[in-house]
Amino acid sequence: DMRLHGIDHFTIRCHPDELPMLLAFYTAALGLTPGPRPSFDFAGHWLYADGRALVHLAANDPSPPALPAATGRLDHVSLRTSGLVQARERLDRCGVPYQELPVPGMPLHQLFLRDPTGFKIELTFDAAEASTAPGG
Repeated sequence: DMRLHGIDHFTIRCHPDELPMLLAFYTAALGLTPGPRPSFDFAGHWLYADGRALVHLAANDPSPPALPAATGRLDHVSLRTSGLVQARERLDRCGVPYQELPVPGMPLHQLFLRDPTGFKIELTFDAAEASTAPGG
């Protein structure tokens, strides 16, 4: 039988001029690490977490940078995360605003933020971290 095991990666299409700011955001604000990438015929980066290429940046959008493109019905991507105190510190240090919300009735705590193109990302933590974290 076919079974799904979780999200493998997500891809952000961008104009080549946007690639440096996206690379800087995903490495500095989220702590991902650039790693091996196939030799596609367009620029980009594969960014790794725990040995997995979690975020693919693909500079294959020929349109000039403009307002963030609509993503249809896709609202955001959630990344399971640990280290709530360190995440807050990292985002604050990088000047990335975020909204913090507990999940009603579930043992989850979320931070919502946007990358430089406006794409929404959710960092999902165990609620126990919020109850013990300063500022939580």
